[in-house]
Amino acid sequence: MSDTHVLRCFGEALAARAVHTIAGRAPRVAYVRDGIATFRAGGQVATMAANSAWFGTDACEITAGANGAAILEWHLLPVAIAMPNRTPLLEASITLDPAARYLMRCDRVDFPIGGIAYTHTHRGPGIRCLLNGAITVQVTGKKHHLQPGRAWFEAGPDPVLALASESEPTSFARVMILPLELRGKSSIKYVLPEDQDKPKRQTYQLFVDDAI
Repeated sequence: MSDTHVLRCFGEALAARAVHTIAGRAPRVAYVRDGIATFRAGGQVATMAANSAWFGTDACEITAGANGAAILEWHLLPVAIAMPNRTPLLEASITLDPAARYLMRCDRVDFPIGGIAYTHTHRGPGIRCLLNGAITVQVTGKKHHLQPGRAWFEAGPDPVLALASESEPTSFARVMILPLELRGKSSIKYVLPEDQDKPKRQTYQLFVDDAI
């Protein structure tokens, strides 16, 4: 089956009281990295503080608070639809079965100093963006050393080993597209038998887990 959709991640730094408009309908998540932002979409209004996320499918207007706001956005679009005049942090083509049902999940993962996500897979693709610290991601024989603001894609079935900074706490926000039956459930599966019972020091905050 050929690719059916594109998942795109954008970063926006909004000045005080600035208004940012997102046109068109599509499943999308906006994570407030810093500051406060007010979201207006589909006749609804929601004001979100830092470290919270909004989900919707309608065109959206985002207004930054008095001290501005830093926003991360993820949009899931059919491959034929482009978003002009914007350059994403990262985009990835994915394949979704038209007969299946999916959810869009946004969460945050925090590692203590020296934390490890042992070799694992997920049941769906997603884009992560590093918020704090540093992380080394090993996948398909390659190492990627990432600093805050950098985004990376994980396809899901490829085994991944993630090593957090040895000098400071590390965190990232992510959006994954997962089977609907995983709503409220973990998507992670550890690959190596010796890792199954090791202490897992990373913690998770779930913001969005909505059907699309």
